[in-house]
Amino acid sequence: MSSTRREGGAASADLTAQAKIRNAAIAHFARDGFQKTNVRTIAATAGVSPGLVIHHFGSKENLRAVCDDHVLRILTERAHGTSPAGMQALFGQYQSDPEEYHLYVRYMMRAIEEDTPAATTFVNTLVDGSEQILRDGIAEGSLRPSSDVRALAVLSVLISLATLTAPPPLARTLGFEQAGPGLLQRLGLPVLEIFTHGMYADDSILKAAQAVWHGAQESPQSPKGMND
Repeated sequence: MSSTRREGGAASADLTAQAKIRNAAIAHFARDGFQKTNVRTIAATAGVSPGLVIHHFGSKENLRAVCDDHVLRILTERAHGTSPAGMQALFGQYQSDPEEYHLYVRYMMRAIEEDTPAATTFVNTLVDGSEQILRDGIAEGSLRPSSDVRALAVLSVLISLATLTAPPPLARTLGFEQAGPGLLQRLGLPVLEIFTHGMYADDSILKAAQAVWHGAQESPQSPKGMND
């Protein structure tokens, strides 16, 4: 991690040893995974001794727990809701330091992929927060009602994560080498167009899907062993 890396508005050189170790660990855990990252590597990146890492955090497991809490706090603090002002603030924060934002998102995605102890906390916190935002929006009239708000919250989180972590092959289809502010800006308006206006010209496909779904729910279960 660069000595000029900024965290919370302070240059890395101004951070405490604990913060430097935490930041180095976040970077390595996000890139290499928890199992492949060792204390010696984290210490070298932070510019401290392995003994100091253990002195401050006790173990790699405890250090990961601190990293989990830090990343979760940052990501939840940056969730501004669905208002125009909230969207502008979120995009402004992203543009101010996209590298940092991507690092935190990659860390969270790594935790989810590896199904670490923090994965469930990350997912539940994001989905719970999204669901509350949706319910508040529906209540105040800024969002349309949904047949399944919880499922819509999960879909909202999926779309957000997919947009922020688009792999290079997808980014290149729009002229970018990787996910970043340019790609997010290019995708942002079409996403909001879908959310605002929808995509289908009528509700025929929705009605067909509802009919199939309700029919499947109402049909009796196949006899045991029929499909064995």
